[in-house]
Amino acid sequence: MLTENTPKRNCLACGSVLKGRADKKFCNDYCRNNYNNQQKSKDNYSGAIRNINTALLKNRKALESLLPSHEDVVKTTGEKLLQLGFRFRYHTHIYTTRTGRQYFYCYDYGYLPLDNDWFLVVRKREH
Repeated sequence: MLTENTPKRNCLACGSVLKGRADKKFCNDYCRNNYNNQQKSKDNYSGAIRNINTALLKNRKALESLLPSHEDVVKTTGEKLLQLGFRFRYHTHIYTTRTGRQYFYCYDYGYLPLDNDWFLVVRKREH
């Protein structure tokens, strides 16, 4: 209940007077989303991070599209990966086998470079 002594609270996004709960910060979802989007855009790296995350997800989707759901391994060419928009520069981690072979992963899908522009695409299975 507002009394004369209760300070008025304003929406952080548009400045309108807030009514309701004492911890309310925004007048509606639009203002909340707008405020949060502005906060995120102030970060100098937000555009770079968003672009990298988009590339990683696109790479994962490309690898996933090549691997049938009932298979764990398939061979493909680098050309086919490029046609799917794959960007070899972006991966989440590298797994090195005991023999020194390196699998490059985009989350749970990975690839192993083979000879003559061939690649082995794999799905990481959790045990």
